[in-house]
Amino acid sequence: MITPSMLRYAAASATRQTRRHYGSAAATATTGQAAEKTFDKILIANRGEIACRVIRTAKRMGIKTVAVYSDADANAVFVREADEAYRVGPAASSQSYLNVAAIMDAIKQSGAQAVHPGYGFLSENAGFVRELDAAGVAFIGPKEDAMAAMGDKIQSKIIAKKAGVNTIPGYDGVVRDAEHAVEIAEEIGYPVMLKASAGGGGKGMRIAHTAQDVRSGFKLAADEALSSFGDGRILVERFIEEPRHIEIQIIADGRGNVLWLPERECSIQRRNQKVIEEAPSTHLDPDTRRRMGEQAVALARNVGYNSAGTVEFLVDKHRNFYFLEMNTRLQVEHPITEYVTGLDLVEEMIRAAAGLELTTTEQGAVRMDGWAIEARVYAEDPEKYLPSIGTLSRYQEPRSWRQAGDVRCDSGISEGSEISMYYDPMICKLSTHGATRAQAIETMQHALDRYVIRGVTHNIPLLRDVVGNADFGAGRITTAFLGEHYPHGFKGYRLTRESAFELATTAAAIEFVRRARDGAQTGTQASFVVRVPQLQDDGSVARLESTVHLQLANASGEAALQGTNAFVATATNPLADGAAATRETSVTWTVDHPFIETSGGSTLQFLTGLPLGMRVQFMGTKFDVDVVTQRQHELLQHMRAEEAVDTSRLVLAPMPGVIVSVAVAAGDTVAEGEEVAVVEAMKMQNVLRAPRAGVVKTVHVAAGATVGGEDVLIELED
Repeated sequence: MITPSMLRYAAASATRQTRRHYGSAAATATTGQAAEKTFDKILIANRGEIACRVIRTAKRMGIKTVAVYSDADANAVFVREADEAYRVGPAASSQSYLNVAAIMDAIKQSGAQAVHPGYGFLSENAGFVRELDAAGVAFIGPKEDAMAAMGDKIQSKIIAKKAGVNTIPGYDGVVRDAEHAVEIAEEIGYPVMLKASAGGGGKGMRIAHTAQDVRSGFKLAADEALSSFGDGRILVERFIEEPRHIEIQIIADGRGNVLWLPERECSIQRRNQKVIEEAPSTHLDPDTRRRMGEQAVALARNVGYNSAGTVEFLVDKHRNFYFLEMNTRLQVEHPITEYVTGLDLVEEMIRAAAGLELTTTEQGAVRMDGWAIEARVYAEDPEKYLPSIGTLSRYQEPRSWRQAGDVRCDSGISEGSEISMYYDPMICKLSTHGATRAQAIETMQHALDRYVIRGVTHNIPLLRDVVGNADFGAGRITTAFLGEHYPHGFKGYRLTRESAFELATTAAAIEFVRRARDGAQTGTQASFVVRVPQLQDDGSVARLESTVHLQLANASGEAALQGTNAFVATATNPLADGAAATRETSVTWTVDHPFIETSGGSTLQFLTGLPLGMRVQFMGTKFDVDVVTQRQHELLQHMRAEEAVDTSRLVLAPMPGVIVSVAVAAGDTVAEGEEVAVVEAMKMQNVLRAPRAGVVKTVHVAAGATVGGEDVLIELED
């Protein structure tokens, strides 16, 4: 017999489980509804972290899962976590994850009753939904007609106008070609945004300030759109300057319930791709939030929408808001909405697809608990903003800090996983939650400092710098934030007086232990000359010296080769003005542990030893620090500096990829900055330009060629 006390115990258990999975202080409203029938088995037509994400909720709901995978993903985490897995083709997504016939065959073989598409790939493909309907398989997403209407940016704008939603001035029809785009731009006024009618994620988007920008941008945007979404149509609309990108999550079932959830601020973007998101926004007041939510709901009702969806708006500094587009799928940044509402959006999608009501059906019951921030951790060079590939030789995700569940990692990788050139280079969606925005930011800083990633270059340096920025902390952000704060590109964290001191003393303490392990250091004291790199205004790097005196503070009086070492350090500050300023600090480090803590509250990571010192990660940025004895320092003054290698006549591949086109031939004369080739990697096309004016000596590649990072593609004559 089931008693009330047994039900309460079951509810409490479900709450604890939800907190572990979703990090929210509130549980989803699934208890009491666990017996409601949804599906026995679902297939996930996606890969990576979103496949893992759907699997977690499905398992909690008692649903078996089926994965599909390409040859490149045969050993991926999501394949291991699913109950069944089926190969759907080779590495290229066009032959695997976009291969509808192969996926339909996997559905038939597995007996899956429903399909969750994740995001990207087939998630907004109405033709795929049509095939599922014909096969009697449920699509965990909106109906075909709603997807077709709202997934097309041109059609959705027309529908939005009819539904009374504020829209951006622009052209509502299909743009025929580049010259037609120029005509439209001249009519509505510059600057304009060129963007793919299908898809999203920043692909197929270009900002144009002149007619020439429109002509060149149109081709690139159309090519990217065709490559990513199989649809090269482009629309043109007025570009709103100094905007904030704010979106409203909606959830709807097939029983007339449509709710809007607290907004997500997505203004920190690079190349129109979101980098950091938060919920809620510092910019909105309750009235604006309500009006945006109500317009989003009106739009969803207008097309009979059911499932999770997102209505995106551009909001100016006066809180005027304009419809941007509707994403008829689960968004990448959905975890922060789950954090502040306590709802499981994947569960809501599954319930809606099964014909059940949402777990919450009253708008007034939607909660907004605290603040959440998401940082997208990518395998990329943050200074060049180019993707990185490789194998994760070491991988350790950060853990909760203040309380259980205040750090959430949505990833689909593990140590030993490969980041390949075939797919999006996302490593993880790192989210943090706090009672206040300040707490969420501090927890994010803590988490980024304790994220261990080895084997690929990653963007944690940029993420850490942004969340530590004073303007970000004050909520002074727009979609131009990164361009305004890094006008010459991101070059890494710039040391302050306090942080330079911490870096110098910590590096000296690490060197003390390293020398003790090698038998080159005895006693309890040592002095080192430390040189830390400092970014200058002109973009160059200077090495600033500091003399550090260390006193081992271990009770044993000797360096612990296994265990924790504590030091008291007195040092000259390398950034001090005038007379050298000295002060004391303390450093603790457990040998072979990746993290080093300072009394100043900073956490560093020891990465590797170098001939004259070491490489450490500090404030997210990698620093090569010289740490030498006084005698070594004297001898180094007589060493000749290495001459830099001249690559000014070479065009190098910025990353592994495929050559899309080559615009020059041997003997051609080129101007500095002229386009010479286009390389595609991870679904993004990158224009390569001549490093200087000259005559082309040799072209080493042709369209269709696969190249590695730093490969020489084109040479100019000396």
